[in-house]
Amino acid sequence: MALLIIVVFILGYILIALEHPLKIDKAASALLTGVFTWIILVFGVESMPIAAQGLPEEAGFLHDALSEHLAGISEILFFLLGAMTIVELVDVHDGFRIITDRIHTTSRVKLLWVISWVAFFMSSVLDNMTTAIIMSALLRKLIRKKEDLWFLGGFVIIAANAGGAWSPIGDVTTIMLWIGGQVTTLEIVKNTFLVSMVSLTVPLIVGTLILRRQSDQSEMAKVDVSEGNGNTAFERNLLFGLGVAALLFVPVFKTVTHMPPYMGILLGVGVLWYVTELIHRGKEAEKRREFTVAAMLHRIDTPAILFFLGILLAVGALDSSGHLRLLSEALDSTFGNIYIINGLIGVLSAVVDNVPLVAASMGMYPTTEFPPNHDFWNLLAYCAGTGGSILIIGSAAGVASMGILKVDFLWYMKKISPYALVGYLAGILMYYALHG
Repeated sequence: MALLIIVVFILGYILIALEHPLKIDKAASALLTGVFTWIILVFGVESMPIAAQGLPEEAGFLHDALSEHLAGISEILFFLLGAMTIVELVDVHDGFRIITDRIHTTSRVKLLWVISWVAFFMSSVLDNMTTAIIMSALLRKLIRKKEDLWFLGGFVIIAANAGGAWSPIGDVTTIMLWIGGQVTTLEIVKNTFLVSMVSLTVPLIVGTLILRRQSDQSEMAKVDVSEGNGNTAFERNLLFGLGVAALLFVPVFKTVTHMPPYMGILLGVGVLWYVTELIHRGKEAEKRREFTVAAMLHRIDTPAILFFLGILLAVGALDSSGHLRLLSEALDSTFGNIYIINGLIGVLSAVVDNVPLVAASMGMYPTTEFPPNHDFWNLLAYCAGTGGSILIIGSAAGVASMGILKVDFLWYMKKISPYALVGYLAGILMYYALHG
């Protein structure tokens, strides 16, 4: 049974990867994977690694574990749902024209650098998932050709994850390490900022060299948004300003109230809901309905939300069964080198969610062994944050972009994963050169 749960997990990932050839929605495969892993865990609990750890084996333990994982998953899903709703509200009011009308270049190289660095710094202030949502929505309004849209969207994922890795509020894992006391604000910025920059700069340089060889395809076809949806300049500016303010307000809300981020994003949705109802209240019912939050909920890619739910449920089952902890212990006993261990954890985070991997590492290595701001923790923050870029389903930013831009898993693995892997390894080498 202990082996069966791993087999089901791997099979589920294969079905997700083959979504387009099989013509089966990845959300269906993810949900089945998530549910089946927990069913196997229930019936085979006595053979799982948790039994060897002396943990309770009764159904009550598994029920509590499932409830705990579902609570954490729900926070992420509600945040994603709220952020997508805000982005769709800004989009339907043509709010992104404030930016797209000012971008006149059709050069893939220039736009690649501009979009990537904007995402890099934005994700350090917001977080990588919110940044990916905003930038993906922006690209969708800016570029018409699918290949160009997916290519730039892939680099947004790389940039957002790199930018989130050096900020204590830029990624879920850095927040965990920051709150847990393993890293402090100034030290993580000082130790990982240049490393994160390298992890983005190297893929950008390689991408630029490749794009310049494709001289016949150097120009992009932009989306014609001149007509828009008939919104006034006041409505466009108001919704854009409120939408961006609502997203920027989330980390402030969390710091002041100590409440989870999804509460801040739901507050933003509520405010924008009231505003849109007020500014459209004089219009005809049919026209007014197009701009309501209820209409935005129909525009949101709900299967992407369910896909995320299934994946995180499956990872939660592996965590509760003890497999992730065994994996961390095996890495420690086999290699015993923080660069190799963290490097492998980063690669694994492209397949397995980085949150339980980091949580397992925090549990395995107390601060008495690796004190706060030790190289192990700084490198863990970088590797767990940026390693997820190697596969599109390896990070919240990737999943969000997949839902908005409909990026194909295998296309990403073939076209973007090599860039992400090169940047990831370059960052580790840079850290070793600075601190090794």
